[in-house]
Amino acid sequence: MSNLAPAPIHLLRSHTSSIAALFISRDNERIYSGDSSGHAVITSTQTLRAIASWKAHEDGFLGIEEWENAIITHGRDNKLHVWNRPDESSTTFGIGSSAALPGLPTPTLRFSMDVNALNYCRFSLLSTSFFRSTRTSEGEHLPSASSSSKTVPSSEYGALIALPNLIESSEADIWSLPSCERVHAGIGQRAKKTLFSDGRTGENPTGIIMSLHLFQNTSSSTSAPELRILIAYENGSVVLRRYANVDKTTSVEGKGWEVIWEATMHREAIMAMQVSSNNEFALTVSADHIVGRYDLTASTADNSTIFRTKHPGNACVAIRDDGRVCAVGGWDGKIRLYSTKSFKPLGTLNYHKESCQALCFATSTGADADSQEREDDDEDIPDDEKIQRGRWLVSGGKDKRIAIWKLISFMKS
Repeated sequence: MSNLAPAPIHLLRSHTSSIAALFISRDNERIYSGDSSGHAVITSTQTLRAIASWKAHEDGFLGIEEWENAIITHGRDNKLHVWNRPDESSTTFGIGSSAALPGLPTPTLRFSMDVNALNYCRFSLLSTSFFRSTRTSEGEHLPSASSSSKTVPSSEYGALIALPNLIESSEADIWSLPSCERVHAGIGQRAKKTLFSDGRTGENPTGIIMSLHLFQNTSSSTSAPELRILIAYENGSVVLRRYANVDKTTSVEGKGWEVIWEATMHREAIMAMQVSSNNEFALTVSADHIVGRYDLTASTADNSTIFRTKHPGNACVAIRDDGRVCAVGGWDGKIRLYSTKSFKPLGTLNYHKESCQALCFATSTGADADSQEREDDDEDIPDDEKIQRGRWLVSGGKDKRIAIWKLISFMKS
């Protein structure tokens, strides 16, 4: 990238509050955004106009993501909602129309979950092709949030979703969707030491969970896919755990979850964590000037690396789907690009006047299942336009603006 920082190719002004969450659909057709007032917008990447706009939460957003034909939204109002994705064919507004115009479709609510939003930690979603393969019978009983049992056909398990525990913010739970049944409870539970004569215990040394990522390990060293969770904590540490009890598909009190490794690179609370699309490595940022890189394929933390930048105060991080380039959003509003291998600086993007709080790369490599299904619908889009759109980086700031940047390929990074 040249020394002259490029300007955004598009700006979206569909929010009246600071941007808190961003997501781009796998086929690069839709941008999902959520703000600090709980307002959500879906924007078409073809027309750059809103497809839908609605009040999703009573408090600010923590996360938003497309899931099959649904939308998952997660807010600080202690709610996680799953919405039916609106029919885009009914949206007739074209280029030049306003996102504020009446008549935009509002997604219908499919179901909701009560969650613990004290952590300000967004959910982590995992498709459950792995989970379905481990089911041996229909109608298995699973522990629910109310400690009661409910029979749910295994065909209903469409995804697993990881969230902070309902009560203890230093522990994680895993739930099934759409059944809303808790499959694993209390992951990361540690023995509490009595420190006071009245029986009170000391605070968990890790502090609360700041970010988490649920995935399956499919390396050749394991006979079957293995469920794993990566958790970043308030004390600056990151812990990788695996579920080792292959005889049971559910757990309570963190039983069966083994620590693979633990690493502490930050002295401040981890503000954001991002995992590469192939689940091979993760990056973390914090209030300090450090970017941590963690090898998720290793059995120890020895391969973890500290990169010391010249810029403290970072709020978000994103990794391009090929794993070669990352973007770090700073409290100063700037977005700094790095090679994920050498951490060589690749350039700085400067538009936001206040903190950059959300980042998301478009899908740049290959066609996934969703885009294959929509191939017929995209026949009128030139191939070069699809390639250019695959190089987009979308950023959201405290200044209520969403910026779309077109990056070069960085093939030599």
